[in-house]
Amino acid sequence: RSPVASPQALEDQYSPSRWSPRLDRDTIIDAHLAVTAAGGDRGAPGEGLRSVPRPRAPPPPPAGTERARASAQTLLHVPYGSGDGEKLDIYFPTDPSETFPVLVYIHGGYWQCLSKDDSGFAAPPLVSQGVAVVAVGYDIAPKGGCCPAEAAAACVAQCPPTLPFVPCPGHMDAMVLQVRRSLVFLVERYPRIRGIYLCGHSAGAHLAAMVLSTDWTEFQVVPDIKGTVLVSGVYDLEPILHTYVNDVLNMSREVAQRNSPMRHVTPAVAAACEVLVAVAQHDSPEFRRQSQEYSQALRAAGWSVSLLDLAGVDHFDVIEKLSEDSYVLTQVGRRAVPRR
Repeated sequence: RSPVASPQALEDQYSPSRWSPRLDRDTIIDAHLAVTAAGGDRGAPGEGLRSVPRPRAPPPPPAGTERARASAQTLLHVPYGSGDGEKLDIYFPTDPSETFPVLVYIHGGYWQCLSKDDSGFAAPPLVSQGVAVVAVGYDIAPKGGCCPAEAAAACVAQCPPTLPFVPCPGHMDAMVLQVRRSLVFLVERYPRIRGIYLCGHSAGAHLAAMVLSTDWTEFQVVPDIKGTVLVSGVYDLEPILHTYVNDVLNMSREVAQRNSPMRHVTPAVAAACEVLVAVAQHDSPEFRRQSQEYSQALRAAGWSVSLLDLAGVDHFDVIEKLSEDSYVLTQVGRRAVPRR
């Protein structure tokens, strides 16, 4: 449980822009979007995200994504389901072998902004080394306005018992399910894949961690997940229930508990993947606590887990620097993912 008691203190702890020494809180959000943001349904700018964005023409891809799309063979907007957000961007290796590993990148944005179109910046260092990169899209939370906790409960009550309840797009349950289904799609559609490596940032790290607790029997496919890199994630959702983050998510306590990786750490099996939990020096104390406690919980359950404390970076450039060959996390990722 979070040691932070007062609502205002929680607001501060779960406002990543308040903790960066580089830039003020408004400027750093704009700077982050300039590096990563592009087209489509990315949500409103900034992390305060209290309103649904007005329709607008998609801006051009940022330099990082544009370079990635120009330097690799790509398949963009590949549907893995029927939902608006259920699409993938696939960056194939520059010189692919008969089979190749895949890094699946899950974007952050507090489950309510950014998109797969903001994720191409991380691809070039890997595709040049024979690794495919897949950026996962999912329906972000502004669409979940139809599903506040009370309405969702009413929907469940009205649903015939013979039919499964399917939450609205943007509901936390739906986002977790979409990411799981995206991996099933990849396994079934691309038999040349030799091992899947997950990487998620912030909310994306939460979603990647939820993948680790999946019971794959209901999907009738078991993805061969070889490794997972979780960067500055949130692994216990209860502390954010009474912060601005939940204004759009509309999570109940039950939903938060059901979708908190800390509450669903499963005992490691022989084939369990290695997990790297990374956290920024200038993440807030709460983000740092969550990373430390989740890595400890995994280790206690028998997982092979490492905790990497990255010096000199904050919640934003800890992931932005993945486009740099010399960045320590880029190098760690390269060593973790075999090229051939």
